[in-house]
Amino acid sequence: MQLATLDWAIVISILASTMLIGFLVSKRASKNSASYFLAGQSMPWWLLGISMVATTFAADTPNLVTDIVRSQGVAGNWVWWAMLLTGMLTTFVYAKLWRRLGITTDVEFYEHRYTGKPARFLRGFRALYLGLFFNVMIMANVTLAAVKIGSVLFGIDPTMVIVLACVITVIFSTLGGFLGVLITDMLLFVVAMVGSILAAYFAVNHPEVGGLSQMLQHEVVSEKLAFLPDFSNPDLYIPLLVIPLLVQWWSVWYPGAEPGGGGYIAQRMLAAKDENHALAASAFFNLCHYAVRPWPWILVALASIIVFPDLASLKAAFPNVPAHLVKDDLAYSAMLTFLPAGVLGLVVASLVSAYVSTISTSLNWGASYFVNDFYKRFVKPDADDKQQVLVGRIATVVLMLCASLMALLLENALQGFRLLLTIGAGTGLLFLLRWFWSRINAWSEISAMIFSFLVSMFFEFGPFSDLLGWQKMLLSVGVTTLGWLSITLVTQPESQETLNAFWNKIQFSRTDLVKGLLIALAATIGVYAALFATGFWLYGEIVNAIVLTSIAAITGVITFKYGLKPS
Repeated sequence: MQLATLDWAIVISILASTMLIGFLVSKRASKNSASYFLAGQSMPWWLLGISMVATTFAADTPNLVTDIVRSQGVAGNWVWWAMLLTGMLTTFVYAKLWRRLGITTDVEFYEHRYTGKPARFLRGFRALYLGLFFNVMIMANVTLAAVKIGSVLFGIDPTMVIVLACVITVIFSTLGGFLGVLITDMLLFVVAMVGSILAAYFAVNHPEVGGLSQMLQHEVVSEKLAFLPDFSNPDLYIPLLVIPLLVQWWSVWYPGAEPGGGGYIAQRMLAAKDENHALAASAFFNLCHYAVRPWPWILVALASIIVFPDLASLKAAFPNVPAHLVKDDLAYSAMLTFLPAGVLGLVVASLVSAYVSTISTSLNWGASYFVNDFYKRFVKPDADDKQQVLVGRIATVVLMLCASLMALLLENALQGFRLLLTIGAGTGLLFLLRWFWSRINAWSEISAMIFSFLVSMFFEFGPFSDLLGWQKMLLSVGVTTLGWLSITLVTQPESQETLNAFWNKIQFSRTDLVKGLLIALAATIGVYAALFATGFWLYGEIVNAIVLTSIAAITGVITFKYGLKPS
Protein backbone atom coordinates (compact mmCIF):
# COMPACT_ATOMS: atom_id res chain seq x y z
CA MET A 1 0.00 0.00 0.00
CA GLN A 2 1.30 3.43 -0.96
CA LEU A 3 0.65 6.73 0.79
CA ALA A 4 -0.36 9.62 -1.43
CA THR A 5 1.67 12.82 -1.46
CA LEU A 6 -0.86 14.44 0.86
CA ASP A 7 -0.53 11.55 3.31
CA TRP A 8 3.24 11.84 3.39
CA ALA A 9 3.00 15.59 3.87
CA ILE A 10 0.81 15.12 6.94
CA VAL A 11 3.02 12.42 8.47
CA ILE A 12 6.24 14.33 7.84
CA SER A 13 4.82 17.60 9.19
CA ILE A 14 3.78 15.90 12.45
CA LEU A 15 7.18 14.25 12.83
CA ALA A 16 8.96 17.50 11.98
CA SER A 17 6.91 19.35 14.60
CA THR A 18 7.87 16.75 17.18
CA MET A 19 11.56 17.00 16.37
CA LEU A 20 11.40 20.81 16.33
CA ILE A 21 9.95 20.85 19.85
CA GLY A 22 12.78 18.60 20.99
CA PHE A 23 15.39 20.98 19.56
CA LEU A 24 13.69 24.09 20.98
CA VAL A 25 13.53 22.83 24.55
CA SER A 26 16.83 20.90 24.53
CA LYS A 27 18.78 23.74 26.16
CA ARG A 28 16.31 24.17 29.01
CA ALA A 29 15.94 20.40 29.42
CA SER A 30 19.72 19.99 29.71
CA LYS A 31 20.11 22.62 32.44
CA ASN A 32 20.04 20.05 35.24
CA SER A 33 18.65 16.62 36.11
CA ALA A 34 15.50 18.12 37.69
CA SER A 35 14.73 19.87 34.39
CA TYR A 36 15.58 16.80 32.29
CA PHE A 37 13.47 14.35 34.30
CA LEU A 38 10.75 16.48 35.99
CA ALA A 39 10.66 19.78 34.04
CA GLY A 40 11.48 21.71 37.21
CA GLN A 41 8.44 20.39 39.16
CA SER A 42 6.36 23.38 38.06
CA MET A 43 3.90 21.89 35.56
CA PRO A 44 0.12 22.63 35.54
CA TRP A 45 -2.48 19.89 35.89
CA TRP A 46 -3.90 20.16 32.36
CA LEU A 47 -0.52 19.68 30.69
CA LEU A 48 0.33 16.73 32.93
CA GLY A 49 -3.13 15.20 32.49
CA ILE A 50 -2.93 15.41 28.70
CA SER A 51 0.53 13.88 28.85
CA MET A 52 -0.75 10.97 30.95
CA VAL A 53 -3.50 10.35 28.42
CA ALA A 54 -1.16 10.64 25.44
CA THR A 55 1.40 8.34 27.01
CA THR A 56 -1.12 5.57 27.66
CA PHE A 57 -2.49 6.03 24.12
CA ALA A 58 0.22 3.72 22.83
CA ALA A 59 0.43 2.40 19.29
CA ASP A 60 -0.34 -1.05 20.69
CA THR A 61 -3.48 0.01 22.60
CA PRO A 62 -5.86 -0.08 19.60
CA ASN A 63 -4.33 -3.45 18.68
CA LEU A 64 -4.90 -4.76 22.22
CA VAL A 65 -8.53 -3.61 22.29
CA THR A 66 -9.09 -5.12 18.83
CA ASP A 67 -7.60 -8.42 20.00
CA ILE A 68 -9.88 -8.43 23.06
CA VAL A 69 -13.09 -7.49 21.22
CA ARG A 70 -12.58 -9.99 18.40
CA SER A 71 -11.85 -12.86 20.78
CA GLN A 72 -13.96 -12.02 23.85
CA GLY A 73 -16.40 -9.32 22.82
CA VAL A 74 -16.80 -5.81 24.28
CA ALA A 75 -17.13 -7.31 27.76
CA GLY A 76 -13.57 -8.61 27.50
CA ASN A 77 -12.35 -5.07 28.08
CA TRP A 78 -13.07 -5.47 31.79
CA VAL A 79 -9.54 -6.86 31.99
CA TRP A 80 -8.39 -3.23 31.82
CA TRP A 81 -11.60 -1.34 32.62
CA ALA A 82 -11.37 -2.75 36.16
CA MET A 83 -8.17 -0.79 36.64
CA LEU A 84 -10.27 2.38 36.90
CA LEU A 85 -10.73 1.42 40.56
CA THR A 86 -6.96 1.62 41.00
CA GLY A 87 -6.78 4.86 39.06
CA MET A 88 -9.39 6.69 41.12
CA LEU A 89 -7.93 5.43 44.38
CA THR A 90 -4.56 6.76 43.25
CA THR A 91 -6.15 10.09 42.32
CA PHE A 92 -8.06 10.88 45.48
CA VAL A 93 -5.92 9.15 48.11
CA TYR A 94 -2.34 8.84 46.90
CA ALA A 95 -1.68 11.69 44.42
CA LYS A 96 -1.27 14.28 47.17
CA LEU A 97 0.96 11.95 49.17
CA TRP A 98 3.34 11.47 46.25
CA ARG A 99 3.63 15.20 45.64
CA ARG A 100 4.20 15.96 49.33
CA LEU A 101 7.26 13.68 49.39
CA GLY A 102 9.04 16.04 46.96
CA ILE A 103 11.11 13.26 45.37
CA THR A 104 12.40 12.83 41.81
CA THR A 105 11.30 9.24 41.10
CA ASP A 106 8.83 6.93 42.78
CA VAL A 107 11.56 4.39 43.73
CA GLU A 108 13.22 7.12 45.78
CA PHE A 109 10.25 6.45 48.07
CA TYR A 110 12.09 3.45 49.55
CA GLU A 111 14.71 5.50 51.38
CA HIS A 112 12.02 7.74 52.85
CA ARG A 113 9.80 4.91 54.09
CA TYR A 114 12.56 2.43 55.07
CA THR A 115 16.17 2.65 56.29
CA GLY A 116 19.42 0.73 56.15
CA LYS A 117 20.88 -1.66 53.60
CA PRO A 118 17.52 -3.26 52.68
CA ALA A 119 16.15 0.18 51.73
CA ARG A 120 19.22 0.99 49.65
CA PHE A 121 19.02 -2.39 47.94
CA LEU A 122 15.33 -1.89 47.18
CA ARG A 123 15.90 1.49 45.63
CA GLY A 124 18.79 0.34 43.43
CA PHE A 125 17.31 -3.00 42.42
CA ARG A 126 13.80 -1.69 41.73
CA ALA A 127 15.33 1.07 39.63
CA LEU A 128 16.90 -1.55 37.37
CA TYR A 129 14.06 -4.08 37.64
CA LEU A 130 11.37 -1.58 36.67
CA GLY A 131 13.43 0.78 34.57
CA LEU A 132 15.02 -2.00 32.53
CA PHE A 133 13.00 -5.25 32.65
CA PHE A 134 9.43 -3.96 32.94
CA ASN A 135 10.11 -0.86 30.89
CA VAL A 136 11.70 -2.82 28.07
CA MET A 137 8.68 -5.15 28.03
CA ILE A 138 6.33 -2.17 27.73
CA MET A 139 8.32 -0.61 24.90
CA ALA A 140 8.70 -3.96 23.14
CA ASN A 141 4.93 -4.41 23.12
CA VAL A 142 4.47 -0.91 21.68
CA THR A 143 7.21 -1.47 19.10
CA LEU A 144 5.54 -4.74 18.08
CA ALA A 145 2.47 -2.68 17.19
CA ALA A 146 4.64 -0.39 15.05
CA VAL A 147 6.02 -3.49 13.30
CA LYS A 148 2.52 -4.72 12.48
CA ILE A 149 1.37 -1.31 11.27
CA GLY A 150 4.42 -1.01 9.02
CA SER A 151 4.05 -4.56 7.71
CA VAL A 152 0.35 -4.17 6.89
CA LEU A 153 0.26 -0.64 5.52
CA PHE A 154 3.59 -0.52 3.70
CA GLY A 155 4.93 -4.06 3.51
CA ILE A 156 8.08 -2.96 5.34
CA ASP A 157 10.35 -5.59 6.88
CA PRO A 158 10.00 -5.72 10.71
CA THR A 159 13.68 -4.96 11.24
CA MET A 160 13.46 -1.84 9.08
CA VAL A 161 10.38 -0.63 10.96
CA ILE A 162 12.22 -1.03 14.25
CA VAL A 163 15.30 0.82 12.97
CA LEU A 164 13.21 3.78 11.77
CA ALA A 165 11.19 3.88 15.00
CA CYS A 166 14.37 3.73 17.08
CA VAL A 167 16.14 6.55 15.30
CA ILE A 168 13.21 8.98 15.35
CA THR A 169 12.23 8.39 18.97
CA VAL A 170 15.72 8.28 20.42
CA ILE A 171 16.72 11.57 18.79
CA PHE A 172 13.61 13.29 20.15
CA SER A 173 13.86 11.77 23.62
CA THR A 174 17.54 12.51 24.14
CA LEU A 175 17.10 16.13 23.07
CA GLY A 176 13.96 17.37 24.79
CA GLY A 177 13.89 15.46 28.06
CA PHE A 178 10.69 15.43 30.09
CA LEU A 179 9.65 18.95 29.12
CA GLY A 180 9.87 18.04 25.46
CA VAL A 181 7.73 14.98 26.14
CA LEU A 182 5.05 17.06 27.90
CA ILE A 183 4.82 19.75 25.23
CA THR A 184 4.83 17.27 22.37
CA ASP A 185 2.16 15.17 24.08
CA MET A 186 -0.33 18.03 23.66
CA LEU A 187 0.09 17.91 19.88
CA LEU A 188 0.27 14.14 19.71
CA PHE A 189 -2.87 13.65 21.82
CA VAL A 190 -5.00 15.83 19.54
CA VAL A 191 -3.67 14.10 16.42
CA ALA A 192 -4.14 10.66 17.95
CA MET A 193 -7.74 11.31 19.02
CA VAL A 194 -8.74 12.79 15.67
CA GLY A 195 -7.05 9.89 13.91
CA SER A 196 -8.83 7.23 15.97
CA ILE A 197 -12.24 8.87 15.44
CA LEU A 198 -11.69 9.08 11.68
CA ALA A 199 -10.52 5.46 11.61
CA ALA A 200 -13.74 4.43 13.39
CA TYR A 201 -15.93 6.47 11.04
CA PHE A 202 -14.50 4.94 7.89
CA ALA A 203 -14.38 1.43 9.37
CA VAL A 204 -18.07 1.54 10.27
CA ASN A 205 -18.95 2.91 6.83
CA HIS A 206 -16.91 0.34 4.92
CA PRO A 207 -19.08 -1.12 2.08
CA GLU A 208 -19.06 -4.60 3.64
CA VAL A 209 -20.07 -3.16 7.02
CA GLY A 210 -22.77 -0.82 5.76
CA GLY A 211 -22.98 1.74 8.55
CA LEU A 212 -23.45 1.69 12.31
CA SER A 213 -27.00 0.28 12.43
CA GLN A 214 -26.29 -2.50 10.00
CA MET A 215 -23.04 -3.39 11.77
CA LEU A 216 -24.76 -3.66 15.15
CA GLN A 217 -27.42 -5.93 13.66
CA HIS A 218 -24.92 -8.25 11.99
CA GLU A 219 -25.24 -11.73 13.51
CA VAL A 220 -21.52 -12.10 14.23
CA VAL A 221 -21.20 -8.61 15.75
CA SER A 222 -24.43 -8.62 17.78
CA GLU A 223 -23.16 -11.39 20.02
CA LYS A 224 -20.07 -9.31 20.85
CA LEU A 225 -21.86 -6.13 22.01
CA ALA A 226 -22.75 -6.86 25.64
CA PHE A 227 -21.00 -4.77 28.30
CA LEU A 228 -21.15 -7.71 30.70
CA PRO A 229 -20.25 -11.35 30.01
CA ASP A 230 -22.81 -14.15 29.89
CA PHE A 231 -23.58 -14.94 33.55
CA SER A 232 -24.80 -18.41 32.64
CA ASN A 233 -21.27 -19.33 31.61
CA PRO A 234 -18.67 -19.28 34.42
CA ASP A 235 -15.91 -19.79 31.85
CA LEU A 236 -16.73 -16.27 30.66
CA TYR A 237 -17.85 -14.22 33.62
CA ILE A 238 -15.17 -15.45 36.05
CA PRO A 239 -12.10 -14.44 33.99
CA LEU A 240 -13.72 -11.43 32.28
CA LEU A 241 -15.50 -9.78 35.22
CA VAL A 242 -15.14 -11.48 38.60
CA ILE A 243 -11.35 -11.75 38.68
CA PRO A 244 -10.66 -8.21 37.34
CA LEU A 245 -13.20 -6.52 39.66
CA LEU A 246 -12.65 -8.54 42.83
CA VAL A 247 -8.96 -9.40 42.65
CA GLN A 248 -6.91 -7.92 39.83
CA TRP A 249 -7.35 -4.16 40.40
CA TRP A 250 -5.93 -4.16 43.95
CA SER A 251 -3.51 -7.08 43.73
CA VAL A 252 -1.66 -6.65 40.45
CA TRP A 253 1.10 -4.16 39.67
CA TYR A 254 0.78 -3.07 36.04
CA PRO A 255 2.58 -0.10 34.42
CA GLY A 256 0.22 2.88 34.20
CA ALA A 257 -2.26 1.33 36.67
CA GLU A 258 -0.10 0.66 39.71
CA PRO A 259 -2.04 0.29 42.98
CA GLY A 260 -1.20 3.45 44.91
CA GLY A 261 0.41 5.04 41.87
CA GLY A 262 3.88 4.67 40.43
CA GLY A 263 5.95 4.69 37.26
CA TYR A 264 5.33 7.36 34.65
CA ILE A 265 2.00 8.31 36.27
CA ALA A 266 3.85 9.10 39.50
CA GLN A 267 6.52 10.92 37.48
CA ARG A 268 3.89 13.35 36.24
CA MET A 269 2.36 13.81 39.67
CA LEU A 270 5.84 14.55 41.04
CA ALA A 271 6.32 17.14 38.28
CA ALA A 272 3.16 19.06 39.27
CA LYS A 273 3.48 22.55 40.73
CA ASP A 274 1.58 21.44 43.85
CA GLU A 275 -0.51 18.59 45.24
CA ASN A 276 -3.82 19.91 43.91
CA HIS A 277 -2.42 19.98 40.39
CA ALA A 278 -1.15 16.43 40.87
CA LEU A 279 -4.63 15.28 41.90
CA ALA A 280 -6.40 17.12 39.08
CA ALA A 281 -3.97 15.74 36.48
CA SER A 282 -4.65 12.18 37.60
CA ALA A 283 -8.43 12.74 37.63
CA PHE A 284 -8.36 14.14 34.09
CA PHE A 285 -6.30 11.19 32.90
CA ASN A 286 -8.69 8.59 34.31
CA LEU A 287 -11.71 10.31 32.81
CA CYS A 288 -10.18 10.43 29.35
CA HIS A 289 -8.54 7.01 29.50
CA TYR A 290 -11.65 5.07 30.49
CA ALA A 291 -14.62 7.17 29.31
CA VAL A 292 -13.43 9.12 26.26
CA ARG A 293 -11.03 6.98 24.28
CA PRO A 294 -12.24 3.35 24.13
CA TRP A 295 -15.21 3.56 21.75
CA PRO A 296 -13.42 4.51 18.51
CA TRP A 297 -11.15 1.49 18.98
CA ILE A 298 -14.09 -0.76 19.83
CA LEU A 299 -16.00 0.32 16.72
CA VAL A 300 -13.03 -0.47 14.46
CA ALA A 301 -12.67 -3.86 16.14
CA LEU A 302 -16.36 -4.69 15.62
CA ALA A 303 -16.23 -3.65 11.97
CA SER A 304 -13.12 -5.77 11.43
CA ILE A 305 -15.04 -8.89 12.45
CA ILE A 306 -17.21 -8.47 9.34
CA VAL A 307 -14.42 -7.58 6.93
CA PHE A 308 -11.86 -10.05 8.31
CA PRO A 309 -13.88 -12.74 10.13
CA ASP A 310 -10.89 -14.97 10.98
CA LEU A 311 -7.11 -15.24 10.87
CA ALA A 312 -7.25 -17.00 7.52
CA SER A 313 -8.87 -13.96 5.91
CA LEU A 314 -6.20 -11.71 7.41
CA LYS A 315 -3.46 -13.97 6.13
CA ALA A 316 -4.99 -14.07 2.65
CA ALA A 317 -5.29 -10.28 2.56
CA PHE A 318 -1.71 -9.71 3.71
CA PRO A 319 0.43 -12.59 2.44
CA ASN A 320 3.66 -10.63 2.92
CA VAL A 321 3.19 -10.26 6.68
CA PRO A 322 5.23 -12.89 8.59
CA ALA A 323 2.95 -15.76 9.61
CA HIS A 324 3.76 -15.50 13.33
CA LEU A 325 2.48 -11.89 13.36
CA VAL A 326 -0.96 -12.74 11.96
CA LYS A 327 -3.07 -12.57 15.11
CA ASP A 328 -6.38 -10.87 15.92
CA ASP A 329 -4.62 -7.65 16.90
CA LEU A 330 -3.48 -7.27 13.27
CA ALA A 331 -7.09 -6.50 12.29
CA TYR A 332 -6.86 -2.88 13.46
CA SER A 333 -4.01 -2.13 11.07
CA ALA A 334 -5.81 -4.09 8.37
CA MET A 335 -8.87 -1.84 8.61
CA LEU A 336 -6.69 1.23 8.04
CA THR A 337 -5.83 0.07 4.52
CA PHE A 338 -9.29 1.17 3.35
CA LEU A 339 -8.86 4.80 4.36
CA PRO A 340 -8.87 7.48 1.62
CA ALA A 341 -5.90 9.72 0.88
CA GLY A 342 -5.44 12.49 3.43
CA VAL A 343 -7.36 10.59 6.10
CA LEU A 344 -4.87 7.73 5.86
CA GLY A 345 -2.00 10.15 6.37
CA LEU A 346 -3.67 11.65 9.44
CA VAL A 347 -4.42 8.23 10.94
CA VAL A 348 -0.89 6.99 10.25
CA ALA A 349 0.40 10.22 11.81
CA SER A 350 -1.84 9.56 14.82
CA LEU A 351 -0.34 6.09 15.28
CA VAL A 352 3.16 7.45 14.85
CA SER A 353 2.26 10.12 17.40
CA ALA A 354 0.98 7.51 19.84
CA TYR A 355 4.18 5.52 19.40
CA VAL A 356 6.50 8.48 19.89
CA SER A 357 4.55 9.72 22.93
CA THR A 358 4.59 6.38 24.74
CA ILE A 359 8.15 5.40 23.92
CA SER A 360 9.61 8.83 24.72
CA THR A 361 7.88 8.74 28.11
CA SER A 362 9.14 5.23 28.83
CA LEU A 363 12.66 6.18 27.80
CA ASN A 364 12.72 9.29 29.98
CA TRP A 365 11.12 7.42 32.88
CA GLY A 366 13.56 4.50 32.64
CA ALA A 367 16.54 6.82 32.28
CA SER A 368 15.43 8.78 35.35
CA TYR A 369 15.52 5.56 37.39
CA PHE A 370 18.95 4.65 36.12
CA VAL A 371 20.45 8.10 36.74
CA ASN A 372 18.73 9.18 39.97
CA ASP A 373 18.35 5.85 41.75
CA PHE A 374 21.31 3.84 40.54
CA TYR A 375 24.10 5.89 38.94
CA LYS A 376 23.95 8.93 41.22
CA ARG A 377 22.98 6.95 44.31
CA PHE A 378 25.50 4.09 44.05
CA VAL A 379 28.01 4.67 41.25
CA LYS A 380 28.93 8.35 41.34
CA PRO A 381 27.20 10.31 44.12
CA ASP A 382 29.12 13.48 43.25
CA ALA A 383 28.05 13.51 39.58
CA ASP A 384 27.22 17.03 38.44
CA ASP A 385 24.15 17.96 36.41
CA LYS A 386 25.89 17.70 33.03
CA GLN A 387 27.13 14.20 33.81
CA GLN A 388 23.67 13.11 34.96
CA VAL A 389 22.04 14.39 31.78
CA LEU A 390 24.71 12.69 29.65
CA VAL A 391 24.25 9.36 31.43
CA GLY A 392 20.49 9.76 31.04
CA ARG A 393 20.90 10.17 27.29
CA ILE A 394 23.15 7.11 27.06
CA ALA A 395 20.63 5.09 29.08
CA THR A 396 17.90 6.23 26.68
CA VAL A 397 19.75 4.74 23.71
CA VAL A 398 20.48 1.45 25.51
CA LEU A 399 16.85 1.05 26.62
CA MET A 400 15.60 1.55 23.07
CA LEU A 401 18.01 -1.06 21.69
CA CYS A 402 16.89 -3.62 24.29
CA ALA A 403 13.21 -2.95 23.59
CA SER A 404 13.77 -3.33 19.86
CA LEU A 405 15.38 -6.75 20.28
CA MET A 406 12.57 -7.89 22.60
CA ALA A 407 9.92 -6.74 20.11
CA LEU A 408 11.22 -9.29 17.61
CA LEU A 409 10.36 -12.09 20.07
CA LEU A 410 6.72 -11.12 20.73
CA GLU A 411 3.76 -12.12 18.56
CA ASN A 412 0.68 -10.22 19.72
CA ALA A 413 -0.36 -7.37 22.03
CA LEU A 414 -2.38 -9.51 24.44
CA GLN A 415 0.61 -11.79 24.98
CA GLY A 416 2.76 -9.00 26.40
CA PHE A 417 -0.15 -7.53 28.39
CA ARG A 418 -0.84 -10.86 30.13
CA LEU A 419 2.85 -11.47 30.82
CA LEU A 420 3.18 -8.15 32.65
CA LEU A 421 -0.02 -8.82 34.62
CA THR A 422 1.25 -12.23 35.67
CA ILE A 423 4.65 -11.06 36.89
CA GLY A 424 3.11 -8.24 38.95
CA ALA A 425 0.42 -10.42 40.54
CA GLY A 426 0.20 -10.36 44.33
CA THR A 427 2.20 -7.19 45.01
CA GLY A 428 -0.58 -4.62 44.69
CA LEU A 429 -1.97 -4.83 48.23
CA LEU A 430 1.46 -4.03 49.65
CA PHE A 431 1.72 -0.87 47.53
CA LEU A 432 -1.66 0.27 48.85
CA LEU A 433 -0.90 -0.44 52.53
CA ARG A 434 2.75 0.60 52.83
CA TRP A 435 1.82 4.26 53.24
CA PHE A 436 -0.28 3.58 56.33
CA TRP A 437 0.53 0.20 57.94
CA SER A 438 3.53 0.52 60.25
CA ARG A 439 4.31 -3.22 60.19
CA ILE A 440 5.36 -3.15 56.53
CA ASN A 441 9.13 -2.92 56.16
CA ALA A 442 11.78 -3.22 53.47
CA TRP A 443 11.76 -7.02 53.76
CA SER A 444 8.04 -7.00 52.96
CA GLU A 445 8.80 -5.36 49.62
CA ILE A 446 11.82 -7.53 48.87
CA SER A 447 9.90 -10.73 49.59
CA ALA A 448 6.88 -9.57 47.57
CA MET A 449 9.09 -8.90 44.58
CA ILE A 450 10.79 -12.31 44.84
CA PHE A 451 7.56 -14.23 45.48
CA SER A 452 5.68 -12.57 42.61
CA PHE A 453 8.37 -13.34 40.07
CA LEU A 454 9.11 -16.92 41.14
CA VAL A 455 5.49 -17.90 41.69
CA SER A 456 4.36 -16.45 38.35
CA MET A 457 7.17 -18.25 36.55
CA PHE A 458 6.26 -21.51 38.33
CA PHE A 459 2.63 -21.36 37.24
CA GLU A 460 3.52 -20.13 33.77
CA PHE A 461 6.19 -22.71 32.93
CA GLY A 462 6.01 -25.36 35.67
CA PRO A 463 3.83 -28.48 36.06
CA PHE A 464 0.65 -26.37 36.35
CA SER A 465 1.21 -24.45 33.12
CA ASP A 466 -1.97 -25.93 31.63
CA LEU A 467 -4.16 -24.02 34.11
CA LEU A 468 -6.35 -21.23 32.75
CA GLY A 469 -4.93 -17.71 32.81
CA TRP A 470 -7.28 -16.49 35.57
CA GLN A 471 -6.51 -19.56 37.68
CA LYS A 472 -2.77 -18.86 37.42
CA MET A 473 -3.35 -15.25 38.42
CA LEU A 474 -5.53 -16.16 41.39
CA LEU A 475 -3.00 -18.68 42.67
CA SER A 476 -0.13 -16.25 42.08
CA VAL A 477 -1.94 -13.50 43.98
CA GLY A 478 -2.80 -15.82 46.86
CA VAL A 479 0.66 -17.36 47.30
CA THR A 480 2.52 -14.07 46.84
CA THR A 481 0.24 -12.15 49.22
CA LEU A 482 0.49 -14.82 51.91
CA GLY A 483 4.24 -14.91 51.39
CA TRP A 484 4.96 -11.23 51.90
CA LEU A 485 2.40 -10.94 54.72
CA SER A 486 4.17 -13.78 56.56
CA ILE A 487 7.55 -12.10 56.14
CA THR A 488 6.05 -8.83 57.37
CA LEU A 489 4.73 -10.40 60.55
CA VAL A 490 7.95 -12.25 61.45
CA THR A 491 10.30 -9.30 60.84
CA GLN A 492 10.62 -6.07 62.78
CA PRO A 493 8.89 -2.90 61.56
CA GLU A 494 10.90 0.21 60.77
CA SER A 495 11.89 2.39 63.73
CA GLN A 496 9.30 4.77 65.08
CA GLU A 497 11.60 7.63 64.23
CA THR A 498 11.65 6.62 60.54
CA LEU A 499 7.89 6.14 60.47
CA ASN A 500 7.20 9.49 62.13
CA ALA A 501 9.52 11.31 59.73
CA PHE A 502 7.73 9.69 56.78
CA TRP A 503 4.23 10.40 58.08
CA ASN A 504 5.16 14.01 58.84
CA LYS A 505 6.12 14.45 55.19
CA ILE A 506 2.92 13.00 53.75
CA GLN A 507 0.65 14.52 56.45
CA PHE A 508 -1.63 11.51 56.47
CA SER A 509 -4.91 11.65 58.36
CA ARG A 510 -7.73 9.15 58.66
CA THR A 511 -10.24 11.87 57.78
CA ASP A 512 -8.47 12.51 54.49
CA LEU A 513 -8.41 8.77 53.81
CA VAL A 514 -12.15 8.31 54.38
CA LYS A 515 -12.97 11.39 52.30
CA GLY A 516 -10.66 10.23 49.53
CA LEU A 517 -12.23 6.77 49.44
CA LEU A 518 -15.76 8.20 49.20
CA ILE A 519 -14.85 10.62 46.42
CA ALA A 520 -12.97 7.87 44.58
CA LEU A 521 -16.13 5.74 44.73
CA ALA A 522 -18.29 8.55 43.34
CA ALA A 523 -15.76 9.30 40.60
CA THR A 524 -15.53 5.63 39.64
CA ILE A 525 -19.31 5.34 39.32
CA GLY A 526 -19.35 8.51 37.22
CA VAL A 527 -16.68 7.38 34.78
CA TYR A 528 -18.23 3.94 34.34
CA ALA A 529 -21.60 5.61 33.77
CA ALA A 530 -20.05 7.88 31.12
CA LEU A 531 -18.31 4.93 29.44
CA PHE A 532 -21.47 2.84 29.14
CA ALA A 533 -23.71 5.81 28.38
CA THR A 534 -21.59 6.44 25.28
CA GLY A 535 -22.04 2.81 24.33
CA PHE A 536 -25.80 2.95 24.75
CA TRP A 537 -25.99 6.14 22.65
CA LEU A 538 -24.10 4.32 19.89
CA TYR A 539 -26.27 1.22 20.27
CA GLY A 540 -29.40 3.38 20.00
CA GLU A 541 -30.69 2.40 23.47
CA ILE A 542 -31.86 5.89 24.38
CA VAL A 543 -33.45 5.27 27.80
CA ASN A 544 -30.39 3.51 29.17
CA ALA A 545 -28.19 6.22 27.65
CA ILE A 546 -30.15 9.03 29.33
CA VAL A 547 -30.15 7.31 32.73
CA LEU A 548 -26.41 6.68 32.69
CA THR A 549 -25.65 10.14 31.33
CA SER A 550 -27.61 11.61 34.25
CA ILE A 551 -25.69 9.47 36.74
CA ALA A 552 -22.42 10.55 35.15
CA ALA A 553 -23.41 14.22 35.41
CA ILE A 554 -24.51 13.99 39.06
CA THR A 555 -21.42 12.10 40.22
CA GLY A 556 -19.25 14.43 38.16
CA VAL A 557 -20.61 17.45 40.00
CA ILE A 558 -20.07 15.74 43.37
CA THR A 559 -16.51 14.79 42.44
CA PHE A 560 -15.63 18.27 41.23
CA LYS A 561 -17.20 20.04 44.21
CA TYR A 562 -15.74 17.88 46.98
CA GLY A 563 -12.70 16.26 45.40
CA LEU A 564 -11.01 18.85 43.21
CA LYS A 565 -9.55 22.19 44.15
CA PRO A 566 -8.58 23.92 40.90
CA SER A 567 -6.02 26.67 41.25
